[in-house]
Formats: sequence, structure tokens, C-alpha cells
Amino acid sequence: MSTTNKKHERTRAQESSSAIERMYITMRHLFNRGFYKPMGVSGETLREALLLLRPEIYGSIGEEKAEIDGLLYVIDRLPQGIEECTFINLTSDEGYANSHFKPIIPPKRRRNCYRIDDEQMNIEITRGRSEIYDILTHLTFLFVESHKISKRVLIDEEGTTVRDWQKLENAVTSTKKLTQKEREIAITHTANILGRTFNELTESYSKFATENQPERLLHIVYWLGKLAIEEVVNGNKRTITFSPVLRERLGHHIHGEVWADNIKSVLHKHGLLQRPIHIISANMHSVMNSLFAKGTLKGSDAKKNIFEIYESLSNPKSSLMRNKVEKSALQNGMIYIKDSSGTNIDVQIFDTDKIDFSKTDFKYLETNVEDKAVIFVMDYAFGEQAYETLDEFLKPIKADREKIHLDVKSISIMGKAGILEGGKGDVMIPSAHIFEGTADNYPFKNELSKEDLLDCGVDVYEGTMITVLGTSLQNKEILKFFKKSTWNVIGLEMEGAHYQKAIQAASKVRGSINEDVKVRYAYYASDNPLETGSTLASGGLGTSGVRPTYVITKKILEQIFNS
Repeated sequence: MSTTNKKHERTRAQESSSAIERMYITMRHLFNRGFYKPMGVSGETLREALLLLRPEIYGSIGEEKAEIDGLLYVIDRLPQGIEECTFINLTSDEGYANSHFKPIIPPKRRRNCYRIDDEQMNIEITRGRSEIYDILTHLTFLFVESHKISKRVLIDEEGTTVRDWQKLENAVTSTKKLTQKEREIAITHTANILGRTFNELTESYSKFATENQPERLLHIVYWLGKLAIEEVVNGNKRTITFSPVLRERLGHHIHGEVWADNIKSVLHKHGLLQRPIHIISANMHSVMNSLFAKGTLKGSDAKKNIFEIYESLSNPKSSLMRNKVEKSALQNGMIYIKDSSGTNIDVQIFDTDKIDFSKTDFKYLETNVEDKAVIFVMDYAFGEQAYETLDEFLKPIKADREKIHLDVKSISIMGKAGILEGGKGDVMIPSAHIFEGTADNYPFKNELSKEDLLDCGVDVYEGTMITVLGTSLQNKEILKFFKKSTWNVIGLEMEGAHYQKAIQAASKVRGSINEDVKVRYAYYASDNPLETGSTLASGGLGTSGVRPTYVITKKILEQIFNS
């Protein structure tokens, strides 16, 4: 074996990993500082790291031409009108819900935002650090793109602009509704500004449009460029601030504690606090539909294959059908708790004593009411919020002057993840979670196995999952490294290690719950980012996700009822 010293050159994956680490250290520093100017000196490290990383989701961020798909992804996760704001203020839940300000909720992220005035947007942070990282990353992308626009339209330092910009300005500031001809003229000028083709913009145009703002793409490009021009010409830089209350509260589980206490009080009120509890982190439909769809739907719907029924229920147009199932569930043992804590995590509680199992596909033979399972379904958490909420819920509660430890029998986590081997809709069964950027690892005994899910009609993979710090910071080099390394990584998601940290703390360290609590994890693939260039951030699964979702749900419920 040769002992000659090799010349070590950093790989692209190592550079990317360092860039991610630098981004998170910088974001934490800026948060502690209280404010920064993204396109000023204080935002330079963040910009440079993002441009070095060049995440797949942000496409051509490192090139001169504008990135359209990345822009759409980001705009869907930020409040409408943010492109017009010079001041963006990240706050805690500070009472704006009780004011005249109308909440603006982004289509793809559950967060309350408030337009304070023409210049300022407030974004409420109630889901922990992961939410701050998510927002700052997206804003950095947005501002980098805005400066690409200003570079292409500014002729001199006095602020003289090219003809294309003047034409775009005329179209956006016009009070008249644009005709098809006027729209296409405006798109032509905008395409020149963005360095994109007329065809590319035409194809994307409707994706940006809203009912109230059909010309939204033009509006976004104009305002991004306008504020970037003001930064360059007048030095009027956009500023991101973090409210003192947010800085004081972050990391103290304020919202998670309120959320957990609300749920425990509901359990206590219904006499369920001392019954065996099975926790499932999933969506708000698969458990309910698995238990009640078959017994509720009559006529032609009932004659369909069960997966066809689930597909029908997943169709946005089937609200009447969904309402029937939900009504039946509420009448037969389901308690729905709409979140009021700020976590944006709704909850369903199923009392199996009130469910008629003869109308379901499940057999449950337990006859003693005190031993009958209570199924607690919590909606998806976001990143670090998974630890905050589950950690708080697993703590003992004081009720009627006595300390009650919850009898948690099992914790099941079902979610969406990016797969590194296989394709959309395939299933991953993890045996351990690893934190991205560290060697911190959480191995566990998964009650679910590959054999349990072989009948789901898709491929099933077993191995290690990476819990990533953010959905939009992966590039292909990092993903290839994950896949080829000895960690045996099969996929990536955002909450697994956080959940496992809470489970291990409660069961192994604090003794809040049973030491041998059963744990189940299963994920269905949203995409294979190595093949498609997208990430966890990719769009919905459509009907391809229905079968794996319900097969996993069925297997979890079967194990609960047979335990």
C-alpha cells in the first residue's frame, strides 16, 4: 500500500457541503445581529455561498439569464407582493391576527404574512429556525435575480434604462386590461430583459398568473428590477430585519408547548388521556379515508376498487365526496383540532372504541375499552419544528393535580422524500437518519420492513435517510456523494432526525414514555432529484402518490390494531 502523500483537491461535493455550512452559520449570525441588507456587505457571504452551491431548484442562478422555474418555486412560497417591498420584517406571532391587517398566505407554505404599508412586509415565523432558513434562502435567490435584471436594463450610473425596460414599465403601470396583442408585446420586451425566449415566457406566464393579477409575471419582473435599480443608482438597499420578540422566543418551543397543551386538554376532556396512544405524523386524509371511506360511500363510488376511491377522494373536484367521509368520521369517533397555536399543525384524534370495524378493511379484536387504541394523527411539521412539537407532546401532563405520563405505544412517521435510487411514487423504509453536514446519526428499529410493503405496486428501498437542513439547497454533486458514500443513503427529507431526537429523548433519557415504544418510518418518493434536477421541493405527486400513501397507511394501521 502506497504511503505517498496525495495532492488533495476539493471536489464539487465538498465545496457544496462547505457552502451549505457557511450559509447556515451566516444566517444564524445575521439573525442574532437583528438585521442585514441582502445585497449589501452584510449579505455578501450568503450570496456568494448560494452562487457557489448553485442548487438544482434555482437552476440558472449562476448564469446571466434569469431563472424562471426557480422564480416560480420561490414566489409560490413567499407572500404575494413581496417583490414590491424594500423592508421585510420577520416576526414572531405578535398579535397581527387581531389587527386590521389581512393575512397573506403563500400558496405553497402555511405561514401568515402581513403587508404593513407600501414598503414593508411582515412574515410570521412560528415553525422554528428551519422556516427562517427557508425564507432567507428564497429571498437571497430573489434579490440575486433582481440584480441580473438591473444589470441588463441599466445603461449608465444615472439610471438611464434600455427601451425594453421602458416598454415593460408602460405595460405594468397601465391601468387598462392588456389585450392579447399588448400582452405579447410586453412578453417580448420582458424576454429580452430576462435573457429568455418568447416561448419560454409564454409557457410560464399562466403559472404565475392569479385571478386578481393575470399579468403577475410582468409585475414581478418589473418590481424586482425597479428595486434593484434603486439599490444600484440611489443606494436605497432592501433590508431584512428580525423582530426583538422573534429573537427572544426562537428555540424556546413557545408554539410547540401551546400546541401540545391544547391537544392534551382535548384528550383529557374526552377521557382519552390514559388510554394507549398511537401517534402518526401524516397528512390529514389518509388515516381518515382508510377508516371511513369504505363504510361511508354508497352507490357507484362504493363499487370501485379501494384505490380508485382514494384517487377520487384526492381529486380537488371531489369536495362533496370528501365532506361525506369527514362528516361520517366526526360522527364516529374522530375529533378534529384546528391549530390555533401558530404551529400550523392540525390534528385528528380517532377513538377506536367508537369506530365500527365491520365497515372497514381492518380487524380489531380488543374489547376492553381502557385498552382500546387512541390514534393521534398530526399534520406534517416543517424541519426543526418536528422536534419542538413531538418533544412537547411526549412530556408528562399535570391533570387533576396528578402527573400523568402518556401511554404512547407507537410513533409512526409517514412523509414525502426525495429518492436517490428509484423514481416518483416509490417507497423508502429508513433504518437510520443522519443529519446533513454532520456525522450525527440516529439508528433505530423500524417496525416497518421492505417485506411489509411489497404489495404496494411500486419499488421499495431500505437504507439510511439524510435529514437535510433545507429543501432547496441540494445540487447533484452532493446527492451523488450521498448515494455513493458508505452511509448507504437511499433518500433525503427534512424531519426524520428531528422526530427521532424527540423520541429518543423521551424514551431513553427523560423516561417520559415507554422505553420500548414502537417506531415506524416510511416515505414515498416525490421525485428522484438525480434524474430530474428537482429536489424535495418538487411539485405534487398527483395520483402516483395515492397508492404508496394508502398502502403505507394501511400497514401502519394493521400493525396498530394487531399489536
